[in-house]
Amino acid sequence: WITEAFLIVFIALIIDFFQKRLVKKLHIQLERTENPWDEAFLMSLAKPVSVFIWLWGITIAANVIADANNVSVYDTLVAQVRTVGVISIVIWFFLRLIVRIERNIIKIGRAREQSYDVTTVQASTKLIRVSTIITGALIMLQELGISVTGVLAFGGIGGMAIGFAAKDLLSNFFGGLMLYPDRPFAVGDWIRSPDKNIEGTVEN
Repeated sequence: WITEAFLIVFIALIIDFFQKRLVKKLHIQLERTENPWDEAFLMSLAKPVSVFIWLWGITIAANVIADANNVSVYDTLVAQVRTVGVISIVIWFFLRLIVRIERNIIKIGRAREQSYDVTTVQASTKLIRVSTIITGALIMLQELGISVTGVLAFGGIGGMAIGFAAKDLLSNFFGGLMLYPDRPFAVGDWIRSPDKNIEGTVEN
């Protein structure tokens, strides 16, 4: 079983090596095109695919070791690790893709000298990233056998408790959110607050 486990890890190493070479060649080809979206997709996918290959190889090797030593508990544990790992990799891919889409939108807008609000783009992508993380976490809990309904119910009760305990923190948080729709100022504006005795240029 030691030889089998070693061969599985070695095969994962070879597959990862060739996929990195393939991604590198594709990246060189895509850099010559004018379309930035295919390059963004490829570069967002490169590292998650590499981690996925290693995850699959290591978990298969772990199954071989568990079967050889008649340890049935590890089969369930390895399956759970694999499930959590795959979901985490998918979330990681989408987060990387969203960041690159944001950069491309801002870059294209500046290159074409279009009048648009960078803050709107950044706020939208932040909201999408948070939604992706929450959705992935709920799927992960469901796959692990934890009731999502119970978690959401507990979250509602816990949210009320946190709301009473941290009123100032929440008011600042929602006050910050209201800056996006109200737009009293934008990035690059010089502002002054006499009552707080502060002034300066908005950076973010």
